Amino acid sequence: MLRLRPGLAVTGGVLVEGVERVVVLRANALGDYLVAVPAIEALRRAYPDASVTLIGTPWHAAFLAGRPGPVDDVVALPLVTGLSTQKSGHLLPVGLLERLRERRFDLAVQIHGGGRHSNPFVRSLGARVTAGLRTPDAEPLDRNVPYLYFQHETLRFLEVAALVGATTADLEPRITVTGADRAELAAALGEPPPGLVAVHPGASDPRRRWPADRFAAVADRLGRPTAVTGTPAEKDLVTETVAAMRTPATPVLDLSVGGLAALYERCALLISNDTGSRHLAAAVGTPTVGIYWCGNLINAGPLTRADHRPLISWTTRCPTCGVSGVDVTADRCEHDPSWVSDIPVEAVLTQATDLLGR
Repeated sequence: MLRLRPGLAVTGGVLVEGVERVVVLRANALGDYLVAVPAIEALRRAYPDASVTLIGTPWHAAFLAGRPGPVDDVVALPLVTGLSTQKSGHLLPVGLLERLRERRFDLAVQIHGGGRHSNPFVRSLGARVTAGLRTPDAEPLDRNVPYLYFQHETLRFLEVAALVGATTADLEPRITVTGADRAELAAALGEPPPGLVAVHPGASDPRRRWPADRFAAVADRLGRPTAVTGTPAEKDLVTETVAAMRTPATPVLDLSVGGLAALYERCALLISNDTGSRHLAAAVGTPTVGIYWCGNLINAGPLTRADHRPLISWTTRCPTCGVSGVDVTADRCEHDPSWVSDIPVEAVLTQATDLLGR
């Protein structure tokens, strides 16, 4: 078993007695959920007779409905400032807390961030015991782990789980692909060709995007059938990547998260920026080559190297104005150039070729 801190049992890392209902707060994007899966699974195993509820967002509810895994049900939050969005002005819906309190949770676990907004919310759920992350300016929970920005998220959340006696040796998340996922893929794209490689040129933060023509160059030199994946909002980027290739490629924009999981399951490799798609491919057992800014690698990079190869940019200042990217007290500047464009095509191609040649 993984023990994340010597003597943890002395500081409160014991099982909570009589737990029948566990609630976990993690209400954000795909990659954010996937890095939390090992901690949620640890809680599931530590409290095998308890139900596990995830407070998430509508996409969690759609993706996890009927899917084997550690979550029994999802409470989907609307936009709520500090919980499911960073935008101001979105208040908790009237009556939501009352409905959640009626469920009489025994244990509430906050693996959502530093706790300035989320800890008051978790405390208000009325659980017998609360546990989670805490920055110095956040309200304490019953059991707390200090939140310091540069720490791998999976290990961060496993520290929280260990506070309540939940430990594990499984560090990489796994997601089950369902028959419905595979049926969606078949209806949309038919039978994927053998040896298919996927590339994912998008990322929610433009600074994490490797140039589209470089994804195209790597895919062309691999000489495999290629799918270029993206969200509908990334249509222009997907189109740019496909157009830059000398050989035909299939754009993929309209699959659900489950359908995308089924596609990646059939791929020999995914080449991706640091984004939820890389986590999803890894979670269904597909090897990945990931493009990472150094700071993001610390927080969200793959923890193993047999199947996953990160290429790292050591850029530490904005290429436009020079503001630091590693000073956590510095404000984010207004510029959006790529911080990972210094990673060469040859380096990505080498790792991709190695993984495909095993």
